[in-house]
Amino acid sequence: MSIRERLAGAVQESQSGALAVETGTQAYQDLRRLMHRMILERIDLERLQRLTAEQLKHELALLIQRIIEEERIVLNQHERHQLVRDIQHEMLGFGPLEPLLNDPSVSDILVNTASQVYVERRGRLELTAISFHDNAHLMKIIEKIVSRVGRRVDESSPMVDARLPDGSRVNAIIPPLAVDGPLLSIRRFGATPLAVQDLLGYKSLTPPMLKVLECLGVAKVNILISGGTGSGKTTLLNLISGFIPTSERIVTIEDAAELQLRQPHVVRLETRPPNIEGKGEVTQRALVRNALRMRPDRIIVGEVRGAEAFDMLQAMNTGHEGSLATIHANSPRDALARLENMVSMAGMNLSVRAVRQQIVSAVTVVLQVTRLTDGARKLVSLQEITGMEGEVISMQEIFRFEQTGVAPDGRVTGRFSATGVRPRFAERFRMYGVPVPEDSFDPDRSFE
Repeated sequence: MSIRERLAGAVQESQSGALAVETGTQAYQDLRRLMHRMILERIDLERLQRLTAEQLKHELALLIQRIIEEERIVLNQHERHQLVRDIQHEMLGFGPLEPLLNDPSVSDILVNTASQVYVERRGRLELTAISFHDNAHLMKIIEKIVSRVGRRVDESSPMVDARLPDGSRVNAIIPPLAVDGPLLSIRRFGATPLAVQDLLGYKSLTPPMLKVLECLGVAKVNILISGGTGSGKTTLLNLISGFIPTSERIVTIEDAAELQLRQPHVVRLETRPPNIEGKGEVTQRALVRNALRMRPDRIIVGEVRGAEAFDMLQAMNTGHEGSLATIHANSPRDALARLENMVSMAGMNLSVRAVRQQIVSAVTVVLQVTRLTDGARKLVSLQEITGMEGEVISMQEIFRFEQTGVAPDGRVTGRFSATGVRPRFAERFRMYGVPVPEDSFDPDRSFE
């Protein structure tokens, strides 16, 4: 059956008998879907497997042009190019999501069923004109994404975490848990992580703070990065990990591999969910334990969220200095409280004091990152753990960001400054030959 017969009056027929289709209309959506089906009927799948991506793109373009001529479909040059591109995205990529995935200004993609796609740009959500044919089309895209990393999603396992080839994190949840239809959330990560100059340009931190972070990375100081969802924890973790000497062996442990370390000696480990029978699960705790047998110089845990916190603290206390981890919390004090609760999940029956002593001896610095109301991400506090006073962990703040107001355009105003406290880890910097300038901790120096 031809496209003309399949469309069955959905498009206008010109006096010459050609089909006139306008992009952006339902008729165009139907044409694209039917064209896709016709191509699948005509192509030799075995031959396609022997072609490179560029060769496949070229072959698809030629076939689409041939079908357009055969069916006498009226499209101008721009519309033809768009049709070719859309079908190439459908067959070789992730369909309607491809333009968003190729847009560097998009940091989050939120698909609320087939008819509604939101994106986040510069910290603000906006509705796009992109949509899927129907929920079945969206399900095919979700299945394509998760199958590439060996995951699955179906009624028996309706929630899944996965990642894209560029490291972007993907979460999908489908019916029956999602009432109105499949939901897809993509946390974007650029092909290259933000560099030092980018964060300085965005005023996420200051040059003195950056110098201290560099020294923390070189001097093997154990760091816990705290913050809320989308606050920039992973970005900051990537930044600090870039200061680790290239001679060291690094083992990373994540639920979904997203860290982008540039060192030559990096070993990446990723958890595995249970199979359909509920077996085969590999947790972060098991990976942390295994990492200790892999002769690491540094262990980086993408996000601490459970009983692996106990094993991570043990590793930090037994010679694996300079380890890094992130944690969801709204303040440095909350981060330690959450860490304490996670250690108790390990079932070791330790007293509160013993757990806190473990934390004090393992973690030296807590960094708090926050996403402000205008969408900007900033390192708002750098605190050092100094010991215990009775039953309480004592901390001292070294740097802080103080918000002073909101500008008429909605931009948050404030200033960075040091508190004037000279940290104890400054002596460790000197031992490693990376001393910081004395004026780095001068409280009279402030940065807008």
